[in-house]
Amino acid sequence: MTDFTLDDLAAIIADRARSGDSGSYTARLVGEGVARCARKFGEEAVEATLAAVGEDDKALTGEAADVLYHLLVMLEARGVALSSVMAELERRTGQSGLAEKAARATSGDAE
Repeated sequence: MTDFTLDDLAAIIADRARSGDSGSYTARLVGEGVARCARKFGEEAVEATLAAVGEDDKALTGEAADVLYHLLVMLEARGVALSSVMAELERRTGQSGLAEKAARATSGDAE
């Protein structure tokens, strides 16, 4: 087991995004703006979906890592803290998933 957390990854991404290092993929991606980060996240999400449907555990593991990385890059580019996302997830655990989804549907936030 590893002790590496999403908080650790978010901190690394934040440091690299602000580094100004022209050799940093993270700095370059964030520098290209939110839309580019969002497109890259979407691409990785599709690739993870295809790996899951293809029942390829090794590929899914790699693609899931890419999804998490690009999600955190997108959040960094938008200035949204991982802690805010985690707080929202914690808030949602206080109700059933179906009740939470129904509440979003009535407020216009549903899928």
